[in-house]
Amino acid sequence: MTLDQYDFNGKKALVRVDFNVPLDENGNITDDTRIRGALPTLKKILADGGSLIIMSHMGKPKGKVNPKLSLAQIKDAVAKALGTEVKFAPDCANADQEAAALKPGEVLLLENLRFYPEEEGKPVGIDKADPGYKAAKEEMKARQKEFAKKLASYADVYVNDAFGTAHRSHASTAVIADSFDADSKMLGYLMEKEVKAVDNILSDIKRPFTAIMGGSKVSTKIGIIENLMDKVDNLILCGGMTYTFAKALGGNIGKSLCESDKLQMALDIIEKAKQKGVNLVLATDCVVGDDFNNDCNTMVCNVDEIPEGWEGLDAGPVSREAFAAAIRPAKTILWNGPAGVFEFDNFTAGSRAIADASVEATANGAFSLVGGGDSVACVNKFGLADKVSYVSTGGGALLEAIEGKVLPGVAAVKG
Repeated sequence: MTLDQYDFNGKKALVRVDFNVPLDENGNITDDTRIRGALPTLKKILADGGSLIIMSHMGKPKGKVNPKLSLAQIKDAVAKALGTEVKFAPDCANADQEAAALKPGEVLLLENLRFYPEEEGKPVGIDKADPGYKAAKEEMKARQKEFAKKLASYADVYVNDAFGTAHRSHASTAVIADSFDADSKMLGYLMEKEVKAVDNILSDIKRPFTAIMGGSKVSTKIGIIENLMDKVDNLILCGGMTYTFAKALGGNIGKSLCESDKLQMALDIIEKAKQKGVNLVLATDCVVGDDFNNDCNTMVCNVDEIPEGWEGLDAGPVSREAFAAAIRPAKTILWNGPAGVFEFDNFTAGSRAIADASVEATANGAFSLVGGGDSVACVNKFGLADKVSYVSTGGGALLEAIEGKVLPGVAAVKG
């Protein structure tokens, strides 16, 4: 069943969204991208004459009530975005009366699901090494099922529109789907778009295919890099992981970020790329600083000739051109992770070169997918989010999907 096929008239719809939005110290939302992303799904249900029960998590309260992570703080912002009043249930597991009283066109926001340990389904207060852990885990799984059933009892239909948590087998993202038949559970518009975007990258590849993997650690990206080796024509590895490769190849990297225990892994990646005929693009020069701040002294040098006391903070001009040259002719582009410390304005040039080349390729007909928190923050900082094909809201979920893993939140609905 799809959202467009279903008539929500007179139905109560329980919608799992990802409203885990960043808040400042006064509880004000600093970026409402995730709320805006869910609006098409929520508005479709209301337009049909249905009523909405919205559920989400926020932060990591670890199964305990934490007022700083209460969804009450975002109620007014959700109401403003929807253009209608939003009621609030202060206890997500005891909202029977509020849910039953909902009339068509009305909206109810449930309190943070993760105030209950049953949402994540992990035993609390017991170590994995403890002899009683297995029994505690079984007991928690049973409690998780009951928690999911309770949430499901509020509504006639379940919609999962939270791609950001689709890689988690939580009560509200996966377990709950068992309480609804195939015609009463579906993915929201945002989830459908995310799944389609991943499919474009992994299954419907137009060549050349260039993937850009940035960020600080090779180790966190190894699964994705290995899965992409069989698919890409060009693979750009940049950001902090640059210096692990430079050191593995015998270079001097000063005090740059480096995973010293992953040097062999870096060499293996270089060798694997050769074997598979993948054009592996690594930075050859970089912008280095004598301190980790925006206003430090800087210079450009080769990545394998960084003086002691200096650290690599961005890709250098030669590297930036090499990145752009691999991106511009591409027809499929995947970008995850920045090329430097883009949060500092003086070290944005590498990431900006990737963004500009991706925008140029997109204008020439490429499909470009930007995903992962830092890359999304990059294109937003540069004001280029609407110039690429798709900006993913899911960090971990996107990466696991690209690794080729099954996402529980999608599988539970689609089977």
